[in-house]
Amino acid sequence: MSEDSRISRYDWMEAELSERESRALYREMKNLERPPKAGELGSAGKWLYKGGKRLYNLSSNNYLGLSGDPRIAQAASRAQEQWGAGATASRLVCGNHGCYRELEEDLAAWKGREAALVFANGYMANLGVISALMRRGDAVFSDRLNHASIVDGIILSRADHFRYRHNDLEHLEFLLKKHDSPAQRKLIVTDAVFSMDGDAAPLHQLVELRNRYGALLMVDEAHSGGIRGPHGEGLCHEYGLHEQVDVIMGTFSKAFGVYGAYVCADRVLIEYLVNASRPLIYSTGLPPMVVAAAHEALRIVRSERERREKLRELSAWFRQQMHAWGLPSIPGESPIIPWLIGDNARALQTSSMLAERGISAVAIRPPTVPDGEARIRFSLMATHTRAELARALESIRAVAGEVQEVGR
Repeated sequence: MSEDSRISRYDWMEAELSERESRALYREMKNLERPPKAGELGSAGKWLYKGGKRLYNLSSNNYLGLSGDPRIAQAASRAQEQWGAGATASRLVCGNHGCYRELEEDLAAWKGREAALVFANGYMANLGVISALMRRGDAVFSDRLNHASIVDGIILSRADHFRYRHNDLEHLEFLLKKHDSPAQRKLIVTDAVFSMDGDAAPLHQLVELRNRYGALLMVDEAHSGGIRGPHGEGLCHEYGLHEQVDVIMGTFSKAFGVYGAYVCADRVLIEYLVNASRPLIYSTGLPPMVVAAAHEALRIVRSERERREKLRELSAWFRQQMHAWGLPSIPGESPIIPWLIGDNARALQTSSMLAERGISAVAIRPPTVPDGEARIRFSLMATHTRAELARALESIRAVAGEVQEVGR
């Protein structure tokens, strides 16, 4: 291929990347480095290492601090010795090792549902469920701030997509009335806790609308599973609504500190997904060692309530401190605590300034959040201490003052 031909093929990519950079929307991956001390955890713990610097980790979804738990690593090692490194095939071919059945039975019992189904990850679970249950001509009603995997699942289903304003029940009911056809399947879908705002969905009212309009209701518990509920079951369980939600999806990649996802529902719905969910049918199964690690994490989540209690206390205190210092945020009870900045370039600058002070806190920009709502997303872990967070907050307050001075 000549140089001129290469340029003509790719010049639109160069132009789009340049345009993204001009709007402070360019993204790049930054490698994490190994901890300098033998045996010290890197991204699994409270510290990250980038560019030769040690950074206090306020970016991770490892809410309960389980990613580095040696019990989970040992469970994975035992499974690898028994089953090998990989699943070797789709679960419907020969990749459905016995550890899957054991995990799914415990998941169903934990969630108080008839059956469970494990997927490769949360993205595949949302794609697989929505595209299997909905079809062209059906209607999906989705919160405007739902995760991208929910949006993509709706697109893949080819159903009509109606986005209601964030947690706006009047708008949702208006759309349900307007598109209330007995010939349509209807699905209401929402995050339980929203990944970038940290607030919760009004699940009681959503259940009422589900019943009133004959819709299915799907709740994504990715950021509430392991954290909410008496044994970490999630927000649906905490509110006593888990039997009135048709599909409860959750992940093992946040509070569980591992990888993978699950769906809990009535048995007939799970059987239908096994037969109709293309991301499940046509994907190689998770490695048995990952399934075993998730199972051990589930055992720890169910039994070690003190992790949730500590995380809840730290999150409430951190929010109070931010409010006292006038740092704009969003009310909530989750460990996701956004510092609203607004401007994309300023959010990037703020993140860089925090890194200079030894804090890893990532700038979140569109399209992950709406235009004009760029922010720093703080994310707390049960392994943080109040003393450590107090020192971090002093640096955050100092950076806030510097950013205000620069913006004047």
